[in-house]
Amino acid sequence: MSLFGDGLDAAVQKAFTRPEPKSAGAQMRYLVKQLGSTKAVARTLRISQRTVERYVKDQIRKPRPNLAARLEREVKSRWQPQIQAKARQKAATTDGIVVDVHARLGYTAPIGTTDQDRIRHLTVALPPQHAARLFDAQQQGAGDDRLRELTAEALKEVYFQDDGRRAGSLQEVQINDVIHLDFEL
Repeated sequence: MSLFGDGLDAAVQKAFTRPEPKSAGAQMRYLVKQLGSTKAVARTLRISQRTVERYVKDQIRKPRPNLAARLEREVKSRWQPQIQAKARQKAATTDGIVVDVHARLGYTAPIGTTDQDRIRHLTVALPPQHAARLFDAQQQGAGDDRLRELTAEALKEVYFQDDGRRAGSLQEVQINDVIHLDFEL
């Protein structure tokens, strides 16, 4: 499970203009329509083709919890792709993104200064260029570690260094032991 990647996806999905399908049968029918066949859906969800067909015909109504989670994730990732693209584009060019993080934040600084990491709760509005970097890395398949690094770099520049007005000798910020993370567009 990718904490930072899932957080970015959830922020984009808040821009949906219509609710996604809720029942298992409706979700399966939507995926069959998107992927073109029950065989492709079965491969994607790692279940049998016959099981997909039974969900499509509403012969099975309640999926197992792990299948329900996979099904919901696949539907949400494909639901309203143009709306998702517009939300990412708007955040990357004009609006930026707000990150709300409650975690242990540490940093590397020169000798003689305090660099003790501590638990902080920050809500910081990041400018569009940082949102663009996060979304570009996510689109290129970056893992959670890389998204964590990019978020830490953004917090370093915007929060700790206040866009170059303070803490100029600060070298690196690290996000560890995440308690809560939320992104807003």
